[in-house]
Amino acid sequence: MATVPFNASNPTTNSAAALSLIGRIGIAGIFILSGLSKVAAPAATIGYIQSAGLPLPQVGLAIALLVELVGGAALVLGYRTRLVAAILAVFSIATALAFHSALGDQNQFIHFFKNVAIAGGLLNVIALGGGAWSLDARR
Repeated sequence: MATVPFNASNPTTNSAAALSLIGRIGIAGIFILSGLSKVAAPAATIGYIQSAGLPLPQVGLAIALLVELVGGAALVLGYRTRLVAAILAVFSIATALAFHSALGDQNQFIHFFKNVAIAGGLLNVIALGGGAWSLDARR
């Protein structure tokens, strides 16, 4: 699906473009903030990965940082939006299953379905693309 080019004379197009950008920023924000918290406390993150019983926690940290920071920034910019949204959606479901699958614990239940909801929002980004105010629309 092609994105509509910027057209200052069409307020409907501008509204859709602005909403798409705001939506991308909103979804990307959680990934960027999570990535920054991992940069600030890598040992704590490695410990958390180990406590979940996952192998190679340092590699897991590196993957998480790459996905969250680079993927989050790419989503904000609308660069390869559909691909990035797909990667972030898979990452969200994987982290829900690996870290929040104790659904008997209300906190983990909430986190699990928060990740599922984020993945659902990202599926909409995959379906609709980055919108007119994205780097994808400039190609």
